[in-house]
Amino acid sequence: MLDAPTQPHTGAARLLAALRRERPDATPIWFMRQAGRCLADYRRLRERYDILTLAKTPELSAEVTLMPIAAFGVDAAVMFADIMLPLEPMGVELEIEPEIGPIIHNPIRSAADVDRLRLIEPAAELEFVMDAIRLVRGELDGRQALIGFAGAPFTLACYLIEGRPSRDYALAKAFMYRQPEAWHALLDKLSTVMVRYLNAQIGAGAQVVQLFDSWVGALNPADYVAFVQPHVRRIFAAVTGAPTIHFGTQSAALLELMADAGGDVIGVDARQSLDVAWQRIGYGRGIQGNLDATRLLAGWQATEAGARDVLGRAGGRSGHIFNLGHGVLPDTDPDLLRRLVDFVHAETAS
Repeated sequence: MLDAPTQPHTGAARLLAALRRERPDATPIWFMRQAGRCLADYRRLRERYDILTLAKTPELSAEVTLMPIAAFGVDAAVMFADIMLPLEPMGVELEIEPEIGPIIHNPIRSAADVDRLRLIEPAAELEFVMDAIRLVRGELDGRQALIGFAGAPFTLACYLIEGRPSRDYALAKAFMYRQPEAWHALLDKLSTVMVRYLNAQIGAGAQVVQLFDSWVGALNPADYVAFVQPHVRRIFAAVTGAPTIHFGTQSAALLELMADAGGDVIGVDARQSLDVAWQRIGYGRGIQGNLDATRLLAGWQATEAGARDVLGRAGGRSGHIFNLGHGVLPDTDPDLLRRLVDFVHAETAS
């Protein structure tokens, strides 16, 4: 059980207290990919609009972002957007194909391709994201926190070079090894834009921002240090005005290096034990995670057992944010997500 806080918390206060490693009234909880996927109202919208239209229309983005607040009772809303949004104004021709993901029609293949990418000002060129953030902040009215996000440079580079999701990222890693100068130029441009993008989101009202490095697990520690870490460190050093979460999948081999790169909280996936991961990154940082999302497909008994294990490994320390190890799966029962939120709050309440 957590020690008693000085006063009852809203969802926003609960999450922000955990980010400062203070004692909230209960462990905060939100879910990656909570905005959509398993919700019937979202699926109805998807019958009328494609993902990019939803993300680029502030009123629709705000509507989807707010859906999980009523449905699940989570402590934070995470903006409905896509990590690929900043790439289009940079000069990337893309579409998001259902069941596949981003498809790049002009993939990066050379230094000349990198040179052609524009350094954009997201506050102006992605104004629809900022407008959506302002709409959501107004609707939340301080009750829940608002989380913005961006893709990490390695993950974005993988998409840009591969042209689509990949299992081994062979094209991207070969480019990295064969053309290191062009690789670093690419990550430098991506990092510059992501700093501007995250700071613009904070300026518009995001209270927390998360950097997603979905494919970082494809790297070994030495390559992460040589080819990626300096760029990620620059992002976290330059993002100001809000706490930050640094999340990667299959990152067990890189935890200490990712923590060294930055982030007030390190998000961990379900492939590692939360207690061991927290010990490795150090208790001076918070941790986020890490229930296996497939437990929710197995029913409440499996979900409750997994949640108890995660909370037990967190040990009641300040700085734990409960989340899944990755995103909500489309076939998840929304009622179980609501029950999980209530369970986490009740189990950790002072």
